[in-house]
Amino acid sequence: APQKMTVQDVLRAFPTVDVPDHAHYTIGVVILIVGITGTLGNFLVFYAFCRSRSLQTPANILIINLAISDFLMSITQSPVFFTSSLYKHWIFGEKG
Repeated sequence: APQKMTVQDVLRAFPTVDVPDHAHYTIGVVILIVGITGTLGNFLVFYAFCRSRSLQTPANILIINLAISDFLMSITQSPVFFTSSLYKHWIFGEKG
């Protein structure tokens, strides 16, 4: 019969590495900048698409779909990653 894995087995499979505090803060700042840039930039793409009739072509619908997807990723993932970087560990629990 297959062996059932527990959370502890998974945690031991991926050991942690000691990372200096400045590395966490540097990564956090970079992610914050990328998140803000991604949010504003993709919002502007979507806004320009909605306001300009000449941009509303079938070919540009792919670009808008990508912009919306990237916008949603920016607003949902950047704050979580930034906050975890400031605390220097994952603070959102097992389900998070």
